[in-house]
Amino acid sequence: MKKQITLLDGGLGQELIKRSSAPPHPLWSTKVMMDEPHLVSDIHRDFCLAGAKVICLNTYAVSRHRLNTFAPEESLEHMLETALQVANTGISDAALSHKVSIVASLPPLNASYDHTVAPDFESAYTQYRELVSLQKARVDAFLLETMSNIAEASAGAKAIRDEGVVGAVAFTVSDSDATVLRSGESLEEAIKAVMPFTPDAILINCSIPEMVTEALKIVAKSGARFGGYANGFTSVEALVPGSTVDRLSQRKDLGPEEYLEFVKTWIDLGAEVIGGCCEIGPSHIAAITDYCDREGIMTTKQLVP
Repeated sequence: MKKQITLLDGGLGQELIKRSSAPPHPLWSTKVMMDEPHLVSDIHRDFCLAGAKVICLNTYAVSRHRLNTFAPEESLEHMLETALQVANTGISDAALSHKVSIVASLPPLNASYDHTVAPDFESAYTQYRELVSLQKARVDAFLLETMSNIAEASAGAKAIRDEGVVGAVAFTVSDSDATVLRSGESLEEAIKAVMPFTPDAILINCSIPEMVTEALKIVAKSGARFGGYANGFTSVEALVPGSTVDRLSQRKDLGPEEYLEFVKTWIDLGAEVIGGCCEIGPSHIAAITDYCDREGIMTTKQLVP
């Protein structure tokens, strides 16, 4: 059977850093979408043209907590609708001969990487279920991503399953030890915790590619469909709740061809879902597309076979 992978897009937020002249904001990508929506559409377009078959909505910073804290004048429903509109504009502008999938991001509800400010299971479950309910009629699937702790990941996985939609769970692991989440909890235990909710894929994201490789070896043992999309940061330690993404630095040794070498390893391990996270741009996705074309690997828009 011909090998195939689901090809996701890359990191939208850091692309906006490169393209927008606006000062960084705690709601960075959401704030740019409010003020300069064409920039977000342009990035969606460019990922489509690079070969991505799955476009993720610009909803990573859209949760009630984050909006209430940093943009109380904005409604959750309006921001979700805006994200869908700018994505559809970008896809239309790409003028593709094929269709792409649209997935919604289900992010850490309070802050990335920091489990100490995460809501408890019940609170997280209620919030995730609302986010899924509001969007499920208009997107193809959900990415519960950058999960740094078991409680939040389990709550999101349960919400996805209870709403009866397609969804993947993506964990972020330590930059120095791929066997643990950023909370210090075991990756193996985290996988066991979400498996009862039958996620459609288990992914590793927003971790350095070296750790994604090691973590995928653990995920592969689960028997679930799996994959990864790494970041291109030197470290995420400088980012604390309420701070802005300009605190983080881009690696200088992770261009498209260098990133592709990691992707090849992931595919050899059996990964079926591939993409990029922060600092992984359209040129990286284009390199993956070109490689797949050369090797006869089919790229698909289906999160599940």
